[in-house]
Amino acid sequence: MRLFFFAAVVASLTVASAVQAAAPPPAKPVAERFYSGKWFEIARLPNAGQKDCEAPTTVFTRADADAFSVVQTCRRGSPNGKAKVFNTKGKVVNGSGNAKFSMSFLGGLHHQEYWVLDRADDQSWALMATPGGNYIWLLARKAALPAAARATALARIKALGYPVNRLEFPQH
Repeated sequence: MRLFFFAAVVASLTVASAVQAAAPPPAKPVAERFYSGKWFEIARLPNAGQKDCEAPTTVFTRADADAFSVVQTCRRGSPNGKAKVFNTKGKVVNGSGNAKFSMSFLGGLHHQEYWVLDRADDQSWALMATPGGNYIWLLARKAALPAAARATALARIKALGYPVNRLEFPQH
């Protein structure tokens, strides 16, 4: 999703001003199926690592009960542009109701935790963020969200304290 995991890692390694003091805790548990299948990035707060990337997707593949592999793909410049692919692994944080997970980067030299702050009851969309409150992503199981679902998700982002007016919406 414009390589959102990698971009957040890159951004976390640089000095950046916080959007808010910290992300709020996840609102509800997440089903294990969250970590399998394809997700499309619908919206995100901008960061330096995600420039010039369209049609971002992330595919999770379960390895076991709490581990998974991830393949992230984005297209440079347009939805039909050259694909950039990033592969990594992740692990669900024990005791988090599957709502927190960590990813390893740079050959395991860096680990970043991510939180699923909220989700649709049918898990058709989810809000993921870094715990520091700097970044948030709206992910969906389809490349476009129905208008009502999109409005609900954006309202939830705003209620969580993130600046909706700064969100970027990649093309698909």
